[in-house]
Amino acid sequence: MNTSHRVHFRDSREMAFLPNTSVDLVLTSPPYPMIGMWDETFAALSPAARAALKRSDGRGAFEAMHRALEPVWREAYRVLKPGGFACINIGDATRSVADDFMLYPNHARLLTIGLELGFTPLPAVLWRKPTNSPTKFMGSGMLPAGAYVTLEHEYILVLRKGGKREFTEPEPKRLRRESAIFWEERNAWFSDVWTDLRGARQDLGKKQARRRSGAFPLELAYRLVCMFSAKGDTVLDPFLGTGTTARAAAAAGRNSIGLEIEPGFRGEVFAGLHGLVPAARTRIQARIEDHLAFLHTCRETGRNLRHVNRHYRFPVVTSQETDILLNLPDAVQIHSQEGFEVSYREAPHMVIGPDERPQAETRTARPDGQLEGFSGKNSCSGRN
Repeated sequence: MNTSHRVHFRDSREMAFLPNTSVDLVLTSPPYPMIGMWDETFAALSPAARAALKRSDGRGAFEAMHRALEPVWREAYRVLKPGGFACINIGDATRSVADDFMLYPNHARLLTIGLELGFTPLPAVLWRKPTNSPTKFMGSGMLPAGAYVTLEHEYILVLRKGGKREFTEPEPKRLRRESAIFWEERNAWFSDVWTDLRGARQDLGKKQARRRSGAFPLELAYRLVCMFSAKGDTVLDPFLGTGTTARAAAAAGRNSIGLEIEPGFRGEVFAGLHGLVPAARTRIQARIEDHLAFLHTCRETGRNLRHVNRHYRFPVVTSQETDILLNLPDAVQIHSQEGFEVSYREAPHMVIGPDERPQAETRTARPDGQLEGFSGKNSCSGRN
């Protein structure tokens, strides 16, 4: 099994080189309108946004910035296959323009544009980022009628093109079943509030690239890839940045296409590939170990699981989990400065014995070190 990953340094509003209905998942985080660090970017993209900012017209700038991004969402709709998803991480903005302080609801404006284009909006995830000090406040502090709620969350909008995706052929059906997630992962991941993911700390070489980077954490991208695509699918990120989505897709056995208008990110995208294999192996091993911890809790509480995964030979809650197979990446081959390929092991990387514990002689060693941002603990609770 191999996956292919293409990187294009070009304007994401121009995707004519991508065929219609050629992508299974769009996963991205665009520049946030009305966040000061992106003013220069939007001014270059939109004369209307530049003029509105110059005359201190916040509402006009907000609208012009979203209209500047609209061609990206139109192209995303075009290239998505029927039933494909678009997962868009975006935060609202708070800002004073000409002494007029207000909230600029980016998520609501983007939802409106998505509806105009024909997307079906589905329940979104509220990502509460535990980054701000609990003593931080906005406005007049302790005095009523002059303070403002501190904004500490972002949205992950989930949009679908048309109705449910259909898997009709034998091979897509097999890959879908191998891509299933564990029952306890499903309970945690498909919640509408995420509190366990911190914002990504940037470690970029170039000052200009660093100033313009707003990457989400790798765990966020990996989780969404697993939730809304299957092995062998193609994931598109129109705002690739430092390459987080491409690495997450590769870790999960998906193909990817990334577009990035800022050529200064080229070095960071390819430099990040050096740690891809150990990071992916660490995350996959953590998923297995979390499931073993879940099984231990089930045994302690007297809960019997009726189904067994045929690859790992450990119990699972539902029949949909019996074919789960998490392929370990083996190697990354960079073909050029425009793409790379990842190869994987076909066989399961560990075997579980009758006592539901991994046998040391058959278990692949866990790589040293933990990748920042990857986490996940589960408990045996809820109903089947």
